[in-house]
Amino acid sequence: MRQGRYPLILTFLLPPLALYGIFVLSPYLQAFQISTTDWMGYSAQADPVGLANFRTLLNDGYVWNALKNNAILLAVVPVVTIGLGLFFASMLTMGGRKGRAGVTRVRGTSVYRLVYFFPQVLSVVIIALLWKEIYSPTSGLLNGVLRAVGLATPAWLGDPRFAFWCVLAVMVWSNVGFYVVLFGAAMQAIPRDIYEAVLLDGASRTTMLRKITIPLLWDTIQVAWIYLAIAALDGFILVQLMTNGGPNFSSDVIGLRMYDTSFGSENKFGYASAIGVAMFFLTLSVAVLALRTARRDRIEYS
Repeated sequence: MRQGRYPLILTFLLPPLALYGIFVLSPYLQAFQISTTDWMGYSAQADPVGLANFRTLLNDGYVWNALKNNAILLAVVPVVTIGLGLFFASMLTMGGRKGRAGVTRVRGTSVYRLVYFFPQVLSVVIIALLWKEIYSPTSGLLNGVLRAVGLATPAWLGDPRFAFWCVLAVMVWSNVGFYVVLFGAAMQAIPRDIYEAVLLDGASRTTMLRKITIPLLWDTIQVAWIYLAIAALDGFILVQLMTNGGPNFSSDVIGLRMYDTSFGSENKFGYASAIGVAMFFLTLSVAVLALRTARRDRIEYS
């Protein structure tokens, strides 16, 4: 501090900024540069092709099919996950009896939260393999139950009609527990006086959730939506391990399309980088759009 505060600040800031630039910003910039070449990934030469990769991208039916599936994930996964998270969190936080003290938690709330949160303890690989076994047409738990009650037993992951929706269901299942805990913690921070006043006016739990809880939790819901939207634009690991994009590309997503283009038989790293660049701007646009459209006046309480 004898030399002034600015040398001290620079001493602590420069090393992490340098590391961030080398290991984060530099790969992004390299991806932009590679996307304008015909690099095959393992060759020493990469000839510039300008925007040819992006023109090819606009006419690639496989890419548009993958984007369609990602768009469905983007429309369904955040809405269903946040809806279930709010429902379960409100049931645990305000699902007890109404009394003089207002709303109370249900018995065993900690146990329920542990059960809901359990998928977060598992890695995505384990979740994918676990559900792949559950969906197995011969020895899977799901078809075993259906067979026991005399219903039809589809080949879930082997049927183009069901494969994508099976993966979507697993994506919701693996994420909802985290948001139950997140929303539950945010609900506990809301003063009970507010709920007591609403209860005295004869409001139902549905009204409290819609008129009180959701507006006060809006910032948390907004952040949850952005994280889930980014996850929906990815979905790579679950899809690759459960269906590998099949059958007949019915469950293909853009992350898997980029992976297969670069590391598959084609080895088109330049074209795969163009897909990555397009996804970078698409993800950034979705995040900015979510922040702007979901903007509300902050509600303060004390």
